[in-house]
Amino acid sequence: MSTGKLYIGRRVREVREAAKLTQTAFAERLGISVSYINQIENNQRSVSASVLVLLAERFGIDLSSISTNDGDRLIAILSEALADPVFSPHSPSLQELKLVVQNAPSFAQALLSCHQAYRRNSEQLASLDDHIGGWSTEPTPYEEVRDFFHFTDNYVHDLDVSAESLALELDIANSDANAALAKHLENQHGVLIRRTDPGDSFLRRFDPTSRILFLSPYLPAATRSFQMALQIAALEQEDQIEKIAKRAEFRTADAREVCKAGLRNYYAGALILPYQPFLTTAKELRHDLDLIAARFGASMEQVAHRLSTLQRPGHKGVPVFFARVDRAGNITKRHSAAKLQFARYGAACPLWNVHQAFESPSRIIRQLAETPDGVRFLCIATELAKGHGGFGTLRPRYAIALGCEISYARDFVYADGLDLTSKGAYDPIGISCRICERADCAQRAVPPLKSRLTVHRNRRNVLPYEIS
Repeated sequence: MSTGKLYIGRRVREVREAAKLTQTAFAERLGISVSYINQIENNQRSVSASVLVLLAERFGIDLSSISTNDGDRLIAILSEALADPVFSPHSPSLQELKLVVQNAPSFAQALLSCHQAYRRNSEQLASLDDHIGGWSTEPTPYEEVRDFFHFTDNYVHDLDVSAESLALELDIANSDANAALAKHLENQHGVLIRRTDPGDSFLRRFDPTSRILFLSPYLPAATRSFQMALQIAALEQEDQIEKIAKRAEFRTADAREVCKAGLRNYYAGALILPYQPFLTTAKELRHDLDLIAARFGASMEQVAHRLSTLQRPGHKGVPVFFARVDRAGNITKRHSAAKLQFARYGAACPLWNVHQAFESPSRIIRQLAETPDGVRFLCIATELAKGHGGFGTLRPRYAIALGCEISYARDFVYADGLDLTSKGAYDPIGISCRICERADCAQRAVPPLKSRLTVHRNRRNVLPYEIS
């Protein structure tokens, strides 16, 4: 969706207002005309490279923090919402959507909130729920928290920096993480590590009275490290976590508690995979998940998830998408710093290689893919099993997916041997069938919402209808 030009009018206006300057004074400081400033702030003209340099030199703007990713993400979600027939026959163009997102992002967010409430209400009516008194158009706590992390780019600066500081102090990147974390818990908090009793189903259980952290003896080493790091987050970062959750202004206490749990998990991941050592290693090993996991004693999922959080201003990693999908196609984790956005309603595209991963357990499946807007991606997926215990223990199976836009593919070992220049090498994928405009997809599950259908009595193709 990128035009190749940078329209950051709202950001420039915020810089000017923070400096308490009029447009005239601001233009004089930059050495450009007042009319140019006016056009920039109203997104009628893009910002040139020379003006960007002047903004950095004279107003301290971090150029690496200027990104259109947030706008692209909001445009993708808004476009999906507006594909709903309730908005028919109004079909804003891509340029109109860009103008709304660039100039009135709060309005775009408000429209999305209204549409989400409408969708929930419609789904409840369709299900003929007998508990009429329990109907609600409010987002669920989980949905609120999912959107919170989505629009923070899945990066929480204060927690990330604190976790990295402690990781460097404990030398996590170059030592036995389990031993280092256990020693820290004992020395700083008087917490001892003990095994859970046989038959205890808990992965982790902390007794604040005895100061004992019980861990299942059947946990993999990577999971043990994460659970200890999670306990450190609960003991040392609760005040900071409370402040972050409070600033988010969630609608309910449940959402705030779900967010706090997510923030503890975030800190734990950042502690066992500290930002700068992890980013450096990822670049050196060309994002080889197996090698990075072995270097840090982490799981492949932990590594893939951490790669999706490398959005620190001035020190960003490759923008990637990350998802975890169960066998039914439910996306149980999702984040995208790339242009590929996941459907908020309905299932993921069946042509996406994440579904194929279940057919080849433990193998990494590679795919070159192209979305309807012409953006190309390198996608990798693999199937994993989660759980602990002996014979007869239920072990949930799921697939993780990771990928990047094709311009970054050479930074990944998984691109080796693939013909990135051949158009025929790319599989056509979409976000979801309900908004995908491809008319000739044999894997289509449902017709696109905004298309006319034609059914012929005397002929049919793979699909029982034709899409106009």
